[in-house]
Amino acid sequence: MTTTENKNPGPQPASPRVWAFTTYFCEGLPYSIIRTVSAVFFRDNGVGLEGIGLTSLFGLPWALKFFWAPHLDRYGSKRQWLLIMQILLAGLLLIAAALAPLPQATPLIGLAFGVGSFLAATHDIAIDGYYLETLDAAGQSRFIGYRVMAYRIAMMAGAGIIATIGTTMGWSVAFGGSALILTLFFAYHHRYLPESETVRLPLTLLIPRPKTGRLLRLALIAALAIVAIRLHDQSITRHGLLLLAELLSKINLAAMTSMILAGGLIIVGLKRRKIEQWLRNKGNAFFSEAFFTFMAREKIGPILAFIVLIRTGEYMLSSMVAPFMVDLGIKKHYGWISGGVGLPFSIIGAMLGGWLISKYSLKKMIWPLLLAQNFTNLAYMFLALKLNGFILLNTGNPIPAVLGTNNLLAVVCVHAFDQLAGGLGTAVLMVFLMQLCQPRFKAAHYAIGTGLMSFSGMYAGVLSGFLASWAGYGYFFGISFLLSLPGMGLIFFIPLAEHQQKEALR
Repeated sequence: MTTTENKNPGPQPASPRVWAFTTYFCEGLPYSIIRTVSAVFFRDNGVGLEGIGLTSLFGLPWALKFFWAPHLDRYGSKRQWLLIMQILLAGLLLIAAALAPLPQATPLIGLAFGVGSFLAATHDIAIDGYYLETLDAAGQSRFIGYRVMAYRIAMMAGAGIIATIGTTMGWSVAFGGSALILTLFFAYHHRYLPESETVRLPLTLLIPRPKTGRLLRLALIAALAIVAIRLHDQSITRHGLLLLAELLSKINLAAMTSMILAGGLIIVGLKRRKIEQWLRNKGNAFFSEAFFTFMAREKIGPILAFIVLIRTGEYMLSSMVAPFMVDLGIKKHYGWISGGVGLPFSIIGAMLGGWLISKYSLKKMIWPLLLAQNFTNLAYMFLALKLNGFILLNTGNPIPAVLGTNNLLAVVCVHAFDQLAGGLGTAVLMVFLMQLCQPRFKAAHYAIGTGLMSFSGMYAGVLSGFLASWAGYGYFFGISFLLSLPGMGLIFFIPLAEHQQKEALR
């Protein structure tokens, strides 16, 4: 043993097998709680389907994360970012646990999850970037199975264990337990996660340093505004607030957000050269390079449309599975169905999908794997139509009618197939997105790809609540299958070069 080793007997860094698993578990758990468990929580607290559909707006930060992803490439290290986000998410879940027993828990936790979605999206950027930075191409391919398995386990832990604890032992226990899990992983990562990156610019440069005079002016303006409100007639103030609330209630926020994002995406695609030149002239060259090196590739239009549309049907389905189970009257079974059945099948699907792609190439496997993913919607359609009587009987019923062993078995089988097929589709999209990343902007490029998929999840999820309320679960699942077909049609137009796929998987 050398003298250096005697002086620095610190802990040995975790192996890639371990940290690929633990980091992606920590990536999947907050996403599962904010995007899936929240639907069970809100439905359990009496929120309507339209409201649950609107919780898909929690996905907005994942859709827009490419806007701040370049900062993670430029400032600090991905390791620093993921540790900061992990402890902040743990603190936010602890706040949710404290809010859960309150009468105003629903709007307050909704607000907390809205903030948490930005933290979780940034956390995802950091973990994906750390994985791409720390491992070479061979290592990235070798440990795909670990990261997919860990992410799926986290998703099932949220939808299964955390949701079951919430519906049986109380939501304070569920959210508090989630906070404890993230805190323990934070402690482990802080000690054992390898430091393998070079910090380009310190994180402290991102902290604004306003001048004292500006702070005083802001404080004076705020004080005057408070005094003006206090002096104003309170009845007029209340009347104005009521009018404002009525006006906001008439605005379809989900539709407006989706249209703005879709319009912005089209404008960027058509005017990307002019926008790039404008950004360069403004002195933001790093951001413009990160964004436009992704956009400046062959067949970028079909690629963007494919990323946005390919998971439309799956996202619509997943947004309504939790309330579908609740309205069937089996919310207490949902946990073991998701965790005990869905989890192993999702892992099998992800591992099988990766193996099939590595053996036969993405070009040969993309059709059968994505067909399997979207055929799930039809399976749920037949299930919902068959059990429609129980849905009508048990929706909102505090003492639901018993579903019966055969019907429960049918639900379990459909859910198992859903998770298996979802794993197959995940493997396809991971390989496709990895080939789009360029070395200098790995975190930013991967964030752009996954952000576009999250945009799809947002508009699909928002639409799903209104469609399910209007058409009923059975016909809704059928409509969601039809809406998955345009994305599959784009497979004919996207580049699927054999040598690129083999290189990505080598």
